[in-house]
Amino acid sequence: MANVIQALIVSFVLVAAVMPLFIPLLRKIKFSQSIREEGPKWHEVKNGTPTMGGIVFAVAISAVTLIFAWPELSEGKMRALISVLCALSFGLIGFLDDYIKVVKKRNLGLRAYQKFSLQLLAALVYLFTLYRMGYITTAVYIPFINVSVDFGPFYYLFAVFVIVGTVNSVNLTDGLDGLATSVTVPIAIFFGVIAIRLGALDNAVFAAATVGALVGFLLYNFHPAKVFMGDTGSLFLGGAVCAMAFAFNMPVILVIVGFVYVMETISDILQVAYFKLTKGKRLFKMAPLHHHFEMSGWSEVKIVYVFSAVTVLLCILAFVGLTYYYTF
Repeated sequence: MANVIQALIVSFVLVAAVMPLFIPLLRKIKFSQSIREEGPKWHEVKNGTPTMGGIVFAVAISAVTLIFAWPELSEGKMRALISVLCALSFGLIGFLDDYIKVVKKRNLGLRAYQKFSLQLLAALVYLFTLYRMGYITTAVYIPFINVSVDFGPFYYLFAVFVIVGTVNSVNLTDGLDGLATSVTVPIAIFFGVIAIRLGALDNAVFAAATVGALVGFLLYNFHPAKVFMGDTGSLFLGGAVCAMAFAFNMPVILVIVGFVYVMETISDILQVAYFKLTKGKRLFKMAPLHHHFEMSGWSEVKIVYVFSAVTVLLCILAFVGLTYYYTF
């Protein structure tokens, strides 16, 4: 437990201390955000805000996890290492996307098929690694009704869908100052508590490092944001959240605690489908969902508070659901 607490504190201090040095560097090398024209007009004031700040918390989380989880890793408990590699693989895809946007000046970054192909590859490699290490089962636990459904070989298709979908959902959620950061903190706390109760201290260290780093980053990412995490950060967080869930084979739990992520994606899909079916009409004032609330008069801060509060409540609900199955 001491290592878990130390990981949280050290990751917070590292990010909080490094960001004031990193933000001017991003400005100097002109790694700044270009706001897309189809977004809310008042977001134009954010043009030029430094981006790719996610590099700092990605490095901090990875380094702190490996340092403080080392006693467990040296005993052959490799879940934390696999989790870090999963998050880093998706973070690298985000870095390539950011690099193309910022350096190559191609605002859309990686093409859709390129991003999807790389994410699919990362998900498959991650799942294969879990399989080879014996950390995965094809039986999926359904909370509250206390049953497990064995998907057999179809489990891997389901798992890939959940992982790629979650990673992109976190990316979509990163559309307001501090939103993706604030929503992810309670989810990481939830999986950290689960890891502690199940005795998986290596994964508890990973979750604690994530919480500490994100709180440190939130000091500079909360409205008005001094820095954005970029796709580097949002895809890293998506990979981290998936790793926390799949470390204990809890994809359904991930859907519950990550309900905000899910709704952001569903709102985007429904908006596009409705627009095409009705030949120009819109279901929401703007998608994804956080923009709909913005267009309805909610402030960015209010949206962050409400979405985060919803996530906290759902994490509590999910924990209650798990108590029917796991002996804590």
